[in-house]
Amino acid sequence: MIVLSAIYPVGSHALAPSRLGAAGPPTPMDMPHTTVPSDDLFLFNEGTHCRLYRHLGAHMREEQGQRGIRFTVWAPNARAVSVVGGFNGWNASEHPMGAVESSGLWSVFVPGLAEGESYKYHICSHHDGYEVQKADPFAFHAETPPHTASKVWGLEYQWNDSDWMHRRAEQDPYAKPMSIYEMHAGSWRGVPEDRGRSLSYREMARDLPGYLNHMGFTHVEFMPIMEHPLLQSWGYQTTGYFAPTSRYGTPQDFMFLIDTLHQHGIGVILDWVPSHFPLDQHGLAFFDGTHLYEHSDPRQGFHPDWTTGIFNYRRHEVRSFLLSNACFWLDKYHIDGLRVDAVASMLYLDYSRKEGQWIPNAHGGNENLEAIDFLRQFNAAVYREHPGIVTIAEESTAWSGVSRAAHTGGLGFGFKWDMGWMNDTLRYFSKEAVHRRYHHNDLTFRAIYAFTENYVLPLSHDEVVHGKGSLVNKMPGDDWQKFANLRLLLANQWLSPAKKLLFMGCEFGQRDEWDCDSSLDWHLTEFAPHRGVQDFVKALNAVYAAEPALHGLDCDSAGFEWVHHHDADTSVVAFLRLGPGADGKLRRVLCAANHTPVPRPGYRLGVPVSGRWEKLIDSDDPVFGGGGFAQEQRDTVTEPVGEHSRPHSIVLDLPPLAAVAFIHVAE
Repeated sequence: MIVLSAIYPVGSHALAPSRLGAAGPPTPMDMPHTTVPSDDLFLFNEGTHCRLYRHLGAHMREEQGQRGIRFTVWAPNARAVSVVGGFNGWNASEHPMGAVESSGLWSVFVPGLAEGESYKYHICSHHDGYEVQKADPFAFHAETPPHTASKVWGLEYQWNDSDWMHRRAEQDPYAKPMSIYEMHAGSWRGVPEDRGRSLSYREMARDLPGYLNHMGFTHVEFMPIMEHPLLQSWGYQTTGYFAPTSRYGTPQDFMFLIDTLHQHGIGVILDWVPSHFPLDQHGLAFFDGTHLYEHSDPRQGFHPDWTTGIFNYRRHEVRSFLLSNACFWLDKYHIDGLRVDAVASMLYLDYSRKEGQWIPNAHGGNENLEAIDFLRQFNAAVYREHPGIVTIAEESTAWSGVSRAAHTGGLGFGFKWDMGWMNDTLRYFSKEAVHRRYHHNDLTFRAIYAFTENYVLPLSHDEVVHGKGSLVNKMPGDDWQKFANLRLLLANQWLSPAKKLLFMGCEFGQRDEWDCDSSLDWHLTEFAPHRGVQDFVKALNAVYAAEPALHGLDCDSAGFEWVHHHDADTSVVAFLRLGPGADGKLRRVLCAANHTPVPRPGYRLGVPVSGRWEKLIDSDDPVFGGGGFAQEQRDTVTEPVGEHSRPHSIVLDLPPLAAVAFIHVAE
């Protein structure tokens, strides 16, 4: 452990302005006391440190009998660094920091400071006299935007979710139902009597868990909650990687929200963005007068789509920063999973670049070998340290093995978003019913690759913004057909093998595109068509969670069989879902969907076993806003008539623009 002696009191003039500007780093006599153990320095510089947040940043502690704050920052190419804040009038000469051997770290202890102090690091670079004030990359809290300073803050909190954490560690996420409610914290619900402001974390804790329980969602996924300067970036341009945004409260307030969700049996997934970061002056970019966190060559370090910096995954200390950040949310906030944004942009050196705008790897290829290695390292670390958590990749290409183990050549993620399903399905549903027969392959193609990865079927925020229209307004036809199509789309999602994700507002048929500056239109649930969709999603979640055949083999080809997928002329598909029940016996659910507004009475479908089949759900049920075409057909009995290469068959009345599911209940 490195122990060096000097302590700077508040208001000290131990280093004059002229010396700060010209003399270079302090001599060893000037170096402050620091408590970064040598083993941690080694792991940091090696690129394997998973809990660097324990040592870097601002930490309240006692040193040499005085209470105060120990500040430590990584700025290896700085000529001089000092901590500035309201406590010293933002004067760079008051509290200079000392270099910690050759580690690239700078540190100082300031006695007398307490929680809540705002601060930044004043960095003087060797680079062309560059000086800048930077927020702390490891800060646990930040000023509320548009202010950009970091805040000294502790993370003490009394958790009450031990039962949840114990159960989580023992569960198999692949065999359990996973129905994810994706939401943007700032626009889920407003407070009308307070000019429509966003709910605070504590107010969300009052309203959100009960709503998710009522609707039957198993998880909530927050779009990036980490501090970000621009609300309209939705959090995907992160500046405070270790700080939940202060827009809605303190770190403890966010912990309280997660704690409450866990006590209600709801898992919490965070969007995480290790792919890029914004170029705001107070952030990570050009941190110490050099391209410290990002590549210096813009062909590798600048993202043209988002005008952001790209992390330099080759640099060991950057890896330690990102690994520590991932573990931080799992360690300190009891997060149950991380959904990693824009993985495709990490994997490919030529992502969104034209010829000549990218640099091939050492083998001449377009794969980002360092990013691939980092993703494997990240997944190995978080799964090793936190049994029961999940990682989910937003990866939009045909990269092989995203959710396969690293030792088999995979990236090691638990799950991958199925963007192909999303694109094909929404393209199909946008067609007028009369044209769907010519696009039948969009419905059936997924079965070819459905079990090559562990998939999540996403209908996310990206599908209801930027002129794409809301889900209900993507649907063709009059209002009745729009809502029938929407229920049919959701039935397709929930009955198909894979885990589920639905963006907020889609569960009740929000008509307008999502707007991050406004609350969802909750008043729409007072109207029957919207309330019907909401009730249908609730029913889908209930059936999905209760029936092992619909979730137990979500990621296993043994859980799915086509019954009939060639009937393009009538736009009907039918398939079986299978899974082991609690008694170990195989359970079977027959799912059939009619994608035209023409009823299909007397439709014969082959089944593998004889006996009685009982209806589980019908999207045309009047309680969901449907027409009730087959309301009287609550069950059916097989006939000894072979069909679809099966020895038995049943005859169903298929409602228009609707899906039905029947479970085999008795021989």
